[in-house]
Amino acid sequence: MLTCANLVMRFGGVHAIDGVDFELSAGHVHCVIGPNGAGKSTLFKMLTGQLRPSAGSIRLRGIDITGRSTNAIVNLGIGVKMQTPQLFETETARDNIWLGANRRFAPREAVERTAALVEELALGAHADKVVGTLAHGIRQRVEVAGVLASEPELVLLDEPAAGMSDADVADLAELILRRRGRQSFLVVEHDITFVRSIADLVPCSIKVASSSKAIATRFCSTKWSRTSTLGRG
Repeated sequence: MLTCANLVMRFGGVHAIDGVDFELSAGHVHCVIGPNGAGKSTLFKMLTGQLRPSAGSIRLRGIDITGRSTNAIVNLGIGVKMQTPQLFETETARDNIWLGANRRFAPREAVERTAALVEELALGAHADKVVGTLAHGIRQRVEVAGVLASEPELVLLDEPAAGMSDADVADLAELILRRRGRQSFLVVEHDITFVRSIADLVPCSIKVASSSKAIATRFCSTKWSRTSTLGRG
């Protein structure tokens, strides 16, 4: 579904990403892990059109999307949740989700899809509250709902579990696993327990250094069985 070939990202003389190759299969959950500075966020920004690669290509279903804008990439059927919240703070949770649905569906169907997501993500008690008044974990759920509202074929999530309670993280994992198969996911995350609970495949970022290159990043495909599940705190 999504293929990266020899991706390179240079900032001056620093190679933040150096020759990344991987393929994301349809209907699976892939996770990218690694320490701070390993290049995870840089990779995510290239995949979502926030950065144009210095070299290499990104293809979605064979279509070259390298360097396209985030809006153009979303319109091709990719849902994107950034690390920094992208919500309308003065609007209600329901309206934020509806705006996501309205990107693709007619207003009446967008209302129906919004209602379904409010129920699926257990947001009923918060749906008509202004987003700026909500706790962080609830805001994260609202944003994920907004991303899913347009029924994207591929969902890219950058640290979706950051700052969430154990219970919220467990709910997020269950949501991803319910939708696995119907949608594909690429998740950038630090929380290894969360990653183990959802991942089919992990392109593990490995930071390497040499005398000829300041920093390079390699990725190794690692299959993980879901041997642990998240408990509720």
